[in-house]
Amino acid sequence: MLKCLRPLSMTLVVLVLSTSQTLSAESFEASIERDQYGVPHIYGATDADAAFGLAYAQAEDAWPIMEGSLPFFRGSAGLYEGREGAQSDYLVKWLDLWGTLDRDYEQVLSPEIRRYVEAFAEGFNAFIRDNPSEAKHPELLPITGKDIIAGHMLRHPLFYGFDGPVLELFGEERPNTVSKAPYNPKPKDPIGSNATAIAPSRTEDGSTYLIINSHQPLTGPVAWYEAHLQSGEGLDVMGGLFPGAPTIGVGFTKEHGWGATVNKPDLVDIYVLEMNPDDPNQYRLDGEWQNLEVSKVKLKLKLWGFFPWSVSREVLRSVHGPALRTDHGVYAIRYAGMDEMKQVEQWLAMNKAKNFEEWQAAIALNYIQSFNFVYANRHGDIHFIHNAQLPMRAPNWQWDQYLPGDRSDLIWDAYHPTSSLPQVTNPSSGFVHSANQTPFNITAASDNPRQRDVPANGGWQTRMTNRATRGLELFEDFGEISFDEAWQLKHDNSYSINYRGIAFLQQVTSLPKTSDRIAEAIDILSNWDRATDKNNRGAALGVCVLAAEWQAESGGSSNPDPQPILDDCIEQTLDIGGRLDPRWGDVNRHGRDDTHWPVAGGPDTLRAIYSRRLDGDDHLTAVAGDGLYYLIRWMPDGDMRALGTHQYGNDMTNPDSPHYLDQAEDFTNEVLHQPLYSDQDRIGRITRRYDVRSD
Repeated sequence: MLKCLRPLSMTLVVLVLSTSQTLSAESFEASIERDQYGVPHIYGATDADAAFGLAYAQAEDAWPIMEGSLPFFRGSAGLYEGREGAQSDYLVKWLDLWGTLDRDYEQVLSPEIRRYVEAFAEGFNAFIRDNPSEAKHPELLPITGKDIIAGHMLRHPLFYGFDGPVLELFGEERPNTVSKAPYNPKPKDPIGSNATAIAPSRTEDGSTYLIINSHQPLTGPVAWYEAHLQSGEGLDVMGGLFPGAPTIGVGFTKEHGWGATVNKPDLVDIYVLEMNPDDPNQYRLDGEWQNLEVSKVKLKLKLWGFFPWSVSREVLRSVHGPALRTDHGVYAIRYAGMDEMKQVEQWLAMNKAKNFEEWQAAIALNYIQSFNFVYANRHGDIHFIHNAQLPMRAPNWQWDQYLPGDRSDLIWDAYHPTSSLPQVTNPSSGFVHSANQTPFNITAASDNPRQRDVPANGGWQTRMTNRATRGLELFEDFGEISFDEAWQLKHDNSYSINYRGIAFLQQVTSLPKTSDRIAEAIDILSNWDRATDKNNRGAALGVCVLAAEWQAESGGSSNPDPQPILDDCIEQTLDIGGRLDPRWGDVNRHGRDDTHWPVAGGPDTLRAIYSRRLDGDDHLTAVAGDGLYYLIRWMPDGDMRALGTHQYGNDMTNPDSPHYLDQAEDFTNEVLHQPLYSDQDRIGRITRRYDVRSD
């Protein structure tokens, strides 16, 4: 069965491309070198050739993931995953992704970008022509450039949390925007991240450091894949990306590099429409009744895995954007990235930038809806920006609440320039540290961006994560930073005493000791040093308690009752560890299938490990957090030195591949290797060289 990314619980027409459709007759060609870790180093004479080779390499390592994502992108997942798939199908139609693509693809995207994404799509098609048995669902072929763009249009808003405000509307009554009742979403798999840059003024030998460490699920469509992309037109960038992405998302060149962390400013606005009592499809705007665009979409799905079925659903649209009819009113939604299809253009510009100025010009394109970016280069420049497509909203309104839908002056149609967003360049503190916290506390206090200098109605984040708090404390402790201290900044596995969750832990340890077992558990928690090293005897109970607070906070809920949490954590710890104080490495494991190793770290530590007990296991298994990460160092003479590791290996789907799990043990032991960026580095370390062509 196809496994599609299903981040929403909502609900599209079937847009399966038939194999009779033809693509461009243009030919593409690329050379691929596979290093000792299976990482592809791809070269094409043109950027499009390189994109073609990148897709071919991805298909070799992750074709089932790409094949499984296509129905999600196209809105045909119901045919493969039944009711759950049909829910995401509705989202694709409701947002009119394919209407926008069919209308604007050739008009909005430049010929160069269309050629690039179409060459990338052709790389997947060429792989299947060469390996036809790999296609479990040939009816999905061929892949087109529009599929690639659709993936970006759908994924980007989900990263900044577009779904949260929309899902609130599905409650039985109009949600209270302060308490968020009655809808209480369950926390998702963590999509967080760390990125840290350290300037020469702050290091003991004048080196510049960049730590790239985006946190994602460890498997599936948004797990990290590593590649090196080169072309005769200027590409030479290495780093991480997702299967189906035609550019590097986080990475480095010999000149510079950047990391990304998720941010969540207020990028979604909900309007309450005043409906005509005499016509349920008319709403008031500026004193006049306007017609809703009303259509029906047939959702096709299979029940019980084989029985075909279809249902019709209403799709509404107002001048504000997509609309929903509920029992408590009709609402319209306007969001950052609505109809935006030029994300690949910006990612490619970032990949090709040769210096800080060109990289900033790429950021200024402002086609990417969100993400903080942390930058560093060999000249010692460091930079942070809380990037967003931030709507230019009318002043004097509470944009975090619902808005009257009868005023056209509240329907924004432009974004603030990136120059107005929270950012800092070359702070006197010598560092920036981004870990999903407020953008106004990412370096020393005197250097932080100031809220009074940015747009007032941005809905800026106020939260501080443990990773942010602990990282800033380490910078205070270290002074001039050595290589070993930079290493510790990445791998520190402790909770700060000032972390938000410690207050909840103290509530738990203040509970009455009503039994010997509870007394023993409270004593273990009281004596816990808040670390999660492999030999730690308090981490099993401690992480369990802190995870309950983390889940509540990340899901928008108040803290749970301490007593049931303690009782539950006691039972869980005894069940998996056999005692209340097992070694953390005995119960916290990393690997897949039947092969696992002890791993340090926990939820929201700088060594970010989010674990879950999987069916049939007697231990926890890491499922998200640290994945592909790099420690980049530019020496005082400008020479670039890089170290990195991947959570498993570069083959994402084939257990028989030597690269399915070849980095996992080193990952658990925090052993990094050289990414082999330069031709010189790869001498003697290439295991296979081959050419791929589209004809």
